[in-house]
Amino acid sequence: MNYSFSEKVSHLQASAIREILKFTSDPEVISFAAGNPAPEAFPVDEITRISGEIFKEDPILALQYSITEGYPKLREQLKERLQREGNFNPERDELIITSGAQQANELTTKVLCDEGDTLVCEAPSFIGSLNAFKSYHVDLQGVELQDDGINTDELEKVLKEKNVKLIYLIPNFQNPTGLTMSLEKREKVLELAKKYGAVILEDNPYGDLRFAGENIQSIKSLDNEGVVMYSGTFSKVLAPGIRVGYVSGPKEIISKIIVCKQVSDVHTNIWAQVLASKFLEQCDMDKHLVGLREIYKKKCNLMLEQIEKNFSSKIKFTRPQGGLFIWCTLPDDCDMMQFCSRAVQEFKVALVPGSAFMVNETDKTTSFRLNFSTPTDEQIIKGCELVGKLSKEMFGS
Repeated sequence: MNYSFSEKVSHLQASAIREILKFTSDPEVISFAAGNPAPEAFPVDEITRISGEIFKEDPILALQYSITEGYPKLREQLKERLQREGNFNPERDELIITSGAQQANELTTKVLCDEGDTLVCEAPSFIGSLNAFKSYHVDLQGVELQDDGINTDELEKVLKEKNVKLIYLIPNFQNPTGLTMSLEKREKVLELAKKYGAVILEDNPYGDLRFAGENIQSIKSLDNEGVVMYSGTFSKVLAPGIRVGYVSGPKEIISKIIVCKQVSDVHTNIWAQVLASKFLEQCDMDKHLVGLREIYKKKCNLMLEQIEKNFSSKIKFTRPQGGLFIWCTLPDDCDMMQFCSRAVQEFKVALVPGSAFMVNETDKTTSFRLNFSTPTDEQIIKGCELVGKLSKEMFGS
């Protein structure tokens, strides 16, 4: 039978990088291609204890239907925490629990953008959000990402020329580059959004994982006019498998997101919400975050040391102050896809080609992403040695 797909999905295609990433199922392959938290970062004992407590004391709460907005106690805990950080204004804002930050970003796009409206993002940007944006047939415009954040001159040019509804940004330890937006850039982006009537979607999944440098105010905390939506998640600080995220922003926008979520999945897993709430209540989250930062600082520094020791000097790379990723760039005249293909097929190390994070996979890039959180220390050392051997073979020392 021939199937006719809807216009919403008929243009979506499986990524070409799957041909490379499929090799990660080979147990001999060292994967630098993941985006997962470190296995040792999961608070397994606490989650086990809290889960037992939930099902002993109030099992029906965790097993019955719940409300779309989210578990009330968790919502209040998050509001209080965000308010202390300047990321929630109780007079203007509301908050909804979502199935990860991915759903928060997807639903925000759904309620704010019509087909053909322009959505601006950093180039490169997070592949999950890019696919969500594309599913709504927006005019997706990528703006160059510089060392200190999005190119604000290019951004203003797009704002002048296009009907921009939404500006999507990952200011802290950006996925895939690991870069952090400067305070000056954050202030400028907010100024431009106000000037041209666009909403900012500030995605901050990695903000709690700063292990170097000084904290920088969020764009949301600078906003006094209801311009910024702010999404976050427990995925990188508790466990991604529980799929608990959230988005806060102007009440008018959140009210529409609530209706759309009712249509989508009724509510986020209530057991997972209660688990997250009890973790915040019973455990020292700040102490837990200190432990996570130590794990990622050690892993990141180890990978940076191995890159410096082993890679060709012609490969440039970022030095993230937090998060999970390092962005490497080959010389301009190099074939990045060939490099990544040879790395996984001949040297048994999986990298993510930079094209996966571009607005269009045909956009030119010679970069690739490394993840330091998932591999063991031994894998980081061996994998960097192997990639370094390939790089010197192709580009010289």
